[in-house]
Amino acid sequence: MNTPQQIAELFERYIALINMPDEPQRLYAPIRYTLAEGGKRMRPVLTMLAYNLYADDIQRVLPAATAVEVFHNFTLLHDDIMDNAMMRRSRPSVYAKWGSNVAILSGDVMMIEAYRHLQGVESKYLPQVFERFNAMAAQVCEGQQYDMDFETQAKVAVAEYMNMIELKTAALLAGAVTIGATLAGASEEDLQRLYKFAIEVGLAFQLQDDLLDSYGDEQLGKKIGGDILEGKKTYLMIISLSHATEAQREVLRTTFQRKDITDEQKIALVKGVYDAVGARQMTEQQISVRISRALAILDTLSVPAERLVHLRAYVESLVGRKK
Repeated sequence: MNTPQQIAELFERYIALINMPDEPQRLYAPIRYTLAEGGKRMRPVLTMLAYNLYADDIQRVLPAATAVEVFHNFTLLHDDIMDNAMMRRSRPSVYAKWGSNVAILSGDVMMIEAYRHLQGVESKYLPQVFERFNAMAAQVCEGQQYDMDFETQAKVAVAEYMNMIELKTAALLAGAVTIGATLAGASEEDLQRLYKFAIEVGLAFQLQDDLLDSYGDEQLGKKIGGDILEGKKTYLMIISLSHATEAQREVLRTTFQRKDITDEQKIALVKGVYDAVGARQMTEQQISVRISRALAILDTLSVPAERLVHLRAYVESLVGRKK
């Protein structure tokens, strides 16, 4: 069995060997730029940890893990265009650096590249893996559409938001985990359990991301208040709107549009409402509930307890992060 760190290092060496053509330079340079700074590599690590629950030869799952990671990064290129995002992972986004046309086309090639890596999957598992991958990809797009719809929707219910992040964020983790376990020969019963496990992890991860945007530690690299300044309907915002007074709701709804105060003042005003209604505590409680459910599901899998240690520890680290 391999630790998450060993798996991440193995994956990093593998993805560094991806050979992109040199020309057209403006098509392939953005892909190299994106994959060279891959963030947490959470999705391929989860793919490989899920495989490692049932089998030890984790090199066999590297093509599928790469397909998942390349697909994830493809979505980020297109998301940044839709969000007009100038920064990604603390540096200029592909959209900011090369423009929207390049970001669209390079993203398209990354999607093709994801399927190319998927071809490296053992042939007897290929139909199942393609089915899971395609379902995952469609759900991510559905979630992104809901997220964009929320921008012009006057009111968003908590249930609507949770459905959106289940599609946009959690479904990708669920696809990664079940693809990894499928390639290791997991039973259908375990695959269903792992899907539910990963959905809970994905929901907790996104809620943690919402929380860190307002309450993270800037010294550890997290810029505070971006969602507030954009007027995004995050879990904190939605739950606060449902518990606030009418005067507090007015602050939540309008502060991001004000021209007479600084960004720091806007963030302070909105966080003041969050604090008053207990939004941080309610979000932390929801995260705790989701992780508890996920870990309880792990205990129902038909694998020895000692094989769960690394996956359990990795999941706990995801929601214990500070950035």
